[in-house]
Amino acid sequence: MTRTVRLRPWQRAALDKLAAHPGSDFLAVATPGAGKTTFALAAAALSLRESRRRIVVCAPTAHLKLQWAHAAARFGLHLDPNWSSSSGRLPPDMHGIVTTYQQVSTAAEALRALTENAFVVLDEIHHAADDRAWGDSVRTAFEPAAFRLALSGTPFRSDTSAIPFVRYRIDEAESDFEYGYADALREGGVVRPVYFPRINGYMEWVAPDGSLNAASFEDSLDRTGSAQRLRTALSPEGEWIGQVLEQAHQQLMVLRQRQPNAGGLVVATDQDHARSIADLMRSRLGTMPTIATSDDPTASERIARFAASDHPWIIAVRMVSEGVDIPRLTIGVYATTTTTELFFRQAVGRLVRWTKGAGRQKAYLFIPDDPRLRTWAFQIAEARRHSLRKRAEDAGDALDGAFPDDPAALDDQVHPDDRGAEQLSLFAALSATISDGPHPVASVFDDQFDEGGDLVDGDERLDLDEHLLLPLGDLIPAGSDDGAPLRSRAELKEEIRLRNADAARELVRFTTLTHAQVNAELNRRIGLRRITEATLDQLERRAEGAEDWLRELRRTPLKASRR
Repeated sequence: MTRTVRLRPWQRAALDKLAAHPGSDFLAVATPGAGKTTFALAAAALSLRESRRRIVVCAPTAHLKLQWAHAAARFGLHLDPNWSSSSGRLPPDMHGIVTTYQQVSTAAEALRALTENAFVVLDEIHHAADDRAWGDSVRTAFEPAAFRLALSGTPFRSDTSAIPFVRYRIDEAESDFEYGYADALREGGVVRPVYFPRINGYMEWVAPDGSLNAASFEDSLDRTGSAQRLRTALSPEGEWIGQVLEQAHQQLMVLRQRQPNAGGLVVATDQDHARSIADLMRSRLGTMPTIATSDDPTASERIARFAASDHPWIIAVRMVSEGVDIPRLTIGVYATTTTTELFFRQAVGRLVRWTKGAGRQKAYLFIPDDPRLRTWAFQIAEARRHSLRKRAEDAGDALDGAFPDDPAALDDQVHPDDRGAEQLSLFAALSATISDGPHPVASVFDDQFDEGGDLVDGDERLDLDEHLLLPLGDLIPAGSDDGAPLRSRAELKEEIRLRNADAARELVRFTTLTHAQVNAELNRRIGLRRITEATLDQLERRAEGAEDWLRELRRTPLKASRR
C-alpha cells in the first residue's frame, strides 16, 4: 500500500531544491516550529528509497536523540539512538543511528566507517562550533558521507572558526534554502506570533572593584556595567524577578482559560539560579515548577513528563534551548545573563510552535529591558508586524521606543562579562525593583496586540495542503490502528533486551555458568556474534530460547545443579 506524509509548502519547495542541488552539502535554515525534522526525514526517506543509503543523524543533545528516533519511526525509519563506538556492526533491521556532537568528538573514527556513502543529517549544525575540537571531529566523522543535509533554526556566523561543510559569505553562513519566521507567519497555521513585554527596573549593586552603582535599564552603561545591571535584576534576592514571575504567571492563567494545558518556561542562568527561582515560584505563586538542567541525567525524562502533562511551569538551564518540542509552551521568562542573539532566538523558538486545533494563538516572552535583548526582540517584532500586515496606526506596541546605535548591542559574540567571568566573590546585588510596579499584563497587552482577522486558524489552513502529499511507498506507516503511541524499533529492542537480561540472570542462578558463559551460549544458539548487532527478530528468538532453557532446567533440577 502506498502511504503518504503531508508536507507544508516550504517543505515541498525545499525538497525540490535539494533534489536539484548539484553538490553533496545542503544547508536549510528554517524558523523553529516550522518542521525541519519532517523535512529532513522526508529527504532521508527519499534517499533510502532511491539508493538504500544508511541514515546518520547528529543532534545537539541526548534528549534530541530520542526525539529524532521517535519522529523517524513515524516515517517507518528505524534509527538507533543508543549506538556507541563499541556497538559493533549496525543490525540489519536498522536504517541508521542518531548521535550527538559530543559523542562525535569521542568517536569520530568509528563514525567515519559508519557514514561511508551515508545520508547524514546535521541538526543545528552551528553546534559544531561550540568547541573547536568538535568541528575537527565533525569533519573526520562525516567526510565520507554521500550527502550531508545541515539544518539550523536561525542564521549563524563564523565566530572563531568556520564550521565544516558550510559555505560562508564573509562571516555569515550561506544557506541553500531559507524559511524565516516572517515567512511562517504569512503562511498561517505554522507558528505563533510572539510578543515581548519589556520590564524596566531600578537596580543597585556593588561592583567587583567595591564601587556602589545604581541604574535603570534606561540608563546608558558600558558592557561591563550592563552585565552587572542585568545580573542584579535577575538576582532572586531582589524584587524584580519575583514581580516579573507574578506578571508572567498572571498572563499564563489568562491563556489557560482558553488552552487549559498552556505552559510557561523560565530560562535560568545556572543550577543554583534555577533552584532559587523554583523557591520563589513556590512561595509567591503557589506552584512547584519542573526543573531541567543540562547536567541532570534525568532531565530528558523530566522534559518528556512535563510536555505530556498540564503542569504550568518548567525552569530550564541550557536544556530547552532548541529542538525540544513542547508545543503547549506559550509564556516565557528570559531570566538568563546570556544575551547573544543566537541564544535569544533559540529561547523564542520554544514558544512559537503552533498547536493544531487551538484556534487563534499568541505567545509572550517577558524580557528585561536590557538594550541587547531589546534589539533582538525588536528585530523579531518587526518581522511579526510586517508579516501580519498591521495597519500603521496599530503598529505601536511594547517594543516601540529608542534603540541604541551602539555597535556592541548588535554584537553576537559572548563577552567574558556575559559568561560570568568577573570576580563574583566581590560582586553583590543589593536591590532590584520594577520601576512602575507590577500591572495586569492581560489587559495591557491583549488590547495592544490584537491582530484583527489577519491570522488564519491552524485547522483550516493546514487542510488546504492536500495536494502536497509525498508518496514514500511502504516507508511511512499509516499509524497505530488502536490509537496507541507509536514506539520506535529501538524502544521495542530495549524492552526485549531487558527480557533477555532477566532470563540470563535466572540461568546463572540455576546453573554453575557465569553471565558471560550464559550470554555466549544464548548467542551461539541463534548464530549471533554480539547482542548489540541483533535484529528485533533475533532478540525475540534469543529471549524465547533463554526461557525454553529455563523451563527445561526447572523440570530437571538435578541436571540443573550439575551444569
